[in-house]
Amino acid sequence: MKTIILRRILLIQFLVLIGLLGTGCSDEKEDIRSEKLTIGVVSYGEGAISLDKYERFKDYIAKQTQSIVELEPAYNELQALEQIQHKNWDIVFAPPGLAAIALGKELYTPLFSMEASSGRQRSLLIVRDDKPIKTIADLANKTVALGAAGSAAGYYVPLYDLYGLTLAQIRFAPTPKTVLQWLADGSVDAGALSETDFELYQREFSTTKFRILHTSRWIPPAVVILAPSIERNQQQQIQKAMSQAPGDITADAGYVPLAKVPNYEQFIKLVEKVTPLEAQVKKTPAVLLNQQSANQQKVGGQAVN
Repeated sequence: MKTIILRRILLIQFLVLIGLLGTGCSDEKEDIRSEKLTIGVVSYGEGAISLDKYERFKDYIAKQTQSIVELEPAYNELQALEQIQHKNWDIVFAPPGLAAIALGKELYTPLFSMEASSGRQRSLLIVRDDKPIKTIADLANKTVALGAAGSAAGYYVPLYDLYGLTLAQIRFAPTPKTVLQWLADGSVDAGALSETDFELYQREFSTTKFRILHTSRWIPPAVVILAPSIERNQQQQIQKAMSQAPGDITADAGYVPLAKVPNYEQFIKLVEKVTPLEAQVKKTPAVLLNQQSANQQKVGGQAVN
């Protein structure tokens, strides 16, 4: 009788042990399946039209990595910059200005070039053709529209090109199209935006004739970048999946698996040079010198251009 009871106790203990092991395996699988990745893009408020092209990419990455993948748009570079600084985005389709900050300061990793969809671009300073502004120096004491912080063509590069001037005011446009709207209605004397955006939006202002005042140096292509919070094994998994993605998916998402990732070293240095000006840009007037130089050039309390 004692033998039978002992066997039953051992059997119960064995079944309990099996149950615990099964629960542990189940929990482990659940943890794997609950991995979450957030894809960040800048859509300039174009909503579903601009986000549709990322849907198949999102579904593909979710399947290949067995993760929950969410697509999160930002409607200008400033919103996107906050997400990058807080490491809220894991995979980012980053325009050049955001990429420079993410790679230079936030330790993101470049994965792929997006040069097929965006290519190298340049920043333009645009004025109305009926304005007597012929050179950058003529913008002294004028009002200039820039893009949001984080924009290469709309913010960092024009600040670099305008360095040394004192402007009456800098206004910050939420989108490139807004820059042209302000120029058309006379709210600003000049505005900065990319060559691509100028070609895209100028046709919507048929009653206003614009003129290119200045064309900048070339800006590197946009890149796909990965957050530093992604573990190495997961990074390799994501990179492999993106490398092997079907051509229609990579074309929609706008990256080129076989293209060389652009070298951002020089552009990061450019951004670092103009970053000290951010203390000046919101002031009126806006003295586009670093604080030490601005203090040296003050004469009798007045800034000298």
